[in-house]
Formats: sequence, structure tokens, C-alpha cells
Amino acid sequence: MSESPPPTAPHGELVIRTIAMPADTNASGDIFGGWLMSQMDLGAAIYAQNLARSRVTTVAVDGMAFLHPVNVGDIVNCHASLLKTGRTSMQIAVEAWVQRGRDGRLLRVTKGIFTYVAIDDHGRPQPVQRPA
Repeated sequence: MSESPPPTAPHGELVIRTIAMPADTNASGDIFGGWLMSQMDLGAAIYAQNLARSRVTTVAVDGMAFLHPVNVGDIVNCHASLLKTGRTSMQIAVEAWVQRGRDGRLLRVTKGIFTYVAIDDHGRPQPVQRPA
């Protein structure tokens, strides 16, 4: 059985865009995976907050797969899409893509599933607001 070709375009809404800087590297000059994961969490939290129309908190990250390294100077784009909504929670698929070089070539570098819970002003779970 052959593997499917890698995707050529992002899936989901663009939720954050930033540039990988030298300060985000380890001693070998590679961008930290934790830095990239934090960018994905920030973008997906914005997406979740807009969906829930309330504060949200990250409760889980599943299926994180680092596919390619991120280089200093890469433009990092995070895209999010809703997978599932529970009573108080949302599962969101997040993809991180980079634009490399001057040609703007896109490459998916990581993906994962982030779970958020809608919370009230006291930090207690509350139902996700649903459109009327």
C-alpha cells in the first residue's frame, strides 16, 4: 500500500502568523518544537475563544506530529478547524505551515489536535455557546 502524498495547501482558518527568529532556537540552531507548539496553542485558543464566545483553557494536546524542521526566517502560519464540540469542550485540529525562501513555497511542518474547555470568570467549565 502506498502512502498518500503530503498536502499541498493548509486546511482550516488562518489563526496566527509569525516569523521564526534566532532567539527561538536551541544550541544547534534549530527552532524549538515547544516554541512551535506554543504558537499553535495560541492560534487555536483564539479560534476556540471565538467559537465558545467565552474564556477557554487548553486541557489536552493529542497526536502531535513534527514532520519537518522550522528554520530561522521561516514564516510560520497556523491553521485551525473544528473537529468536535462537546457540552463544554472543543477538539480543534491545528496545522503549522511554513513559507520558506523568497518563493513563498508552503510546507506543512507539524499538526496536532488541541482540546479546549470553555470556562466562566471563575475558571469553572461552562457550556460552549452555540449559534442560535
